[in-house]
Amino acid sequence: MTDMRDKNSSPKIIRLPETESTNQSLRVLANAGDIADKSVVRTDFQTKGRGQAGNSWESAPGMNLLCSILFYPLRLPANQSFAVLELAALSVKYTLDKYVPDITIKWPNDIYFQNKKIGGILIENDINEALITRSIIGIGINLNQTEFTSDAPNPVSLSMITGDIYDIETILNQLHTNFKLLASEFKNGLFDRLHQPYCTSLYRRDGFYSYKDDQTHFEARIHTIEPSGHIILERRDGTLSRYGFKQVLFF
Repeated sequence: MTDMRDKNSSPKIIRLPETESTNQSLRVLANAGDIADKSVVRTDFQTKGRGQAGNSWESAPGMNLLCSILFYPLRLPANQSFAVLELAALSVKYTLDKYVPDITIKWPNDIYFQNKKIGGILIENDINEALITRSIIGIGINLNQTEFTSDAPNPVSLSMITGDIYDIETILNQLHTNFKLLASEFKNGLFDRLHQPYCTSLYRRDGFYSYKDDQTHFEARIHTIEPSGHIILERRDGTLSRYGFKQVLFF
């Protein structure tokens, strides 16, 4: 595999009319050594768009921002991979903050406007000798779509919120700029600085809400998010419970 972290290489934005998945297309290009760190693949339509845990991602052709970003974290330990997700989630949040208030991050990887999902992130990490050698970061943001036909429970788009139509290229460029600025923390070895802003940006970060694990429904509040990405929930009796992704559900 070719290492494309050459300081003289400039990130590219590659536009594809259609692809099965921007993550897959970006992986093929990266494996061929054709693109540099922080390059982007963007498409109008994914025929096999994916979310986390094998879920599908609904997006009408040409309506939304569908992209993947190539990232080399520079010797990031695999047990600190959550920092890459924090980088991606904050990049999306800061981009959308320019247009609407109340953008939050639903642990671990969904972007919310109030109680509705406006974006999602799918990260595929390559690991070698307990280090992340490469991350492919898939991002979907609902921009101009106003009707959703899948069984997703709570989608919303920026256009549905504001009534305006958005130029996808403009949003992409803003996202890319935010990503590159935040990624500089990794270059300087200060990626842990992203953790507190991520925690501060959490959906339902204050107050008690309903949750469900494999044993029971319960009420709890977010106590903290560990740097590993595990969520610590505090129940009303003060008991603390620790969960990984998909081990607990919001209600």
